[in-house]
Amino acid sequence: MSVRLYVGNLPKDVVEKDALTTFFADAGENASTKVIKDRKTGKCRGFAFVTVPTDEEADAFIEKYNGQSFMDSELKIEKALPRAKTDEKPSNAGGNTGSKGGGGKRKRGDKKPMTYSSGGSSSAQPDPRWASELEKLKDMLQKQTTNV
Repeated sequence: MSVRLYVGNLPKDVVEKDALTTFFADAGENASTKVIKDRKTGKCRGFAFVTVPTDEEADAFIEKYNGQSFMDSELKIEKALPRAKTDEKPSNAGGNTGSKGGGGKRKRGDKKPMTYSSGGSSSAQPDPRWASELEKLKDMLQKQTTNV
């Protein structure tokens, strides 16, 4: 089974696949390279992926190239995390749809809506760091109400 490797800290200039492939030439013909580029500008987004056939080759690749200098940038190479598979429709992938369900992502300035409980004692527990102070306040309040 092939192993995907994340190659990070690439310069955000024009990085061609051929240049990176030439840099990784010692890894052998089995390694395939994909430079991730910005769709609008065509410039490198600062990372790429290299796919090697086996786990042993992946470990050797990381050992050999991690920390190496490529176009005055020190490469960071590690095993790539598997892609998260979602059931989300592509039309909704861009963000908030405005629906009441809240299935979209919140934007930077959006605040999470506050929720209030009905006051039941089992609905919320006090922060354990302040539990002793809360007990003292409850006792003081109870003493004041019984003295009146």
